[in-house]
Amino acid sequence: MSDQHIDPAGNTQQFRAFAQRSEQESAASAAKKSPVLPIIAVVVVVAVIGVAAFLLLR
Repeated sequence: MSDQHIDPAGNTQQFRAFAQRSEQESAASAAKKSPVLPIIAVVVVVAVIGVAAFLLLR
């Protein structure tokens, strides 16, 4: 019968490689965020302020 020996260092190395890859992917996706959402938010805020000013000055 053969001995089922599992190398714990191999699992640790695989986990470290996985963790580093996950950190790099999250950093890359954070850098790729488009500025569309903040631009839309600014446009909406300006529109709301404009409507409120129009109604108050009317």
